[in-house]
Amino acid sequence: MARWEEIEKDAPEFAARVRALFEAGTNKTIATLRRDGSPRISATEAQFTDGELTLGSMPGAVKLLDLRRDPRIAMHSPTLEPPADDPASGPGDAKLSGRAVEMPLPPDTPHADAAFFRIDIDEVALTYVGTPADHLVIESWHAGRGYRRRTRT
Repeated sequence: MARWEEIEKDAPEFAARVRALFEAGTNKTIATLRRDGSPRISATEAQFTDGELTLGSMPGAVKLLDLRRDPRIAMHSPTLEPPADDPASGPGDAKLSGRAVEMPLPPDTPHADAAFFRIDIDEVALTYVGTPADHLVIESWHAGRGYRRRTRT
C-alpha cells in the first residue's frame, strides 16, 4: 500500500495526469462493501492534501458505516466525455483502489461526529483512447510493482 506522495515520486508524470482527472470535478464515485459483501457506490468529495488522498464522510452516512466495517474501497474520477468525432482527444478515466484509514478530524470540521480518511493505495489506473483511435491505452501503478503501460485493441 502507498500514500499518494509515493506514487508521485515513483511515476510523477502519470501521477500528475491521474490527479488532474480526479480534480476535474468535485464529485468522485466511491465503491464500498455493504455488510453482506455486496458493493455500494456513493458520491464523495476527495482531495489531495500534503501527499495524501483524503475524503470525509458525514455522520451517519452508510458509506461511513461500510468503511468502518471493511476499509476496502475503489474510487473513480469524474467522467469527462471526449468529443464524439475525436475520441482520442479525451483525457480518459482514472481509477484507484486501496483501503481507507481513519484519521483525526481536521480542526475546521463543523461536525464533531463526522469522519475523515486517508487512502492507502494498492493500485491506480488511467485508461484512454490512443492515437490513432484504434486502441485503448492502459497505464497503471501497483504497490510493489510500480508503473506499467500497455495497449489493447
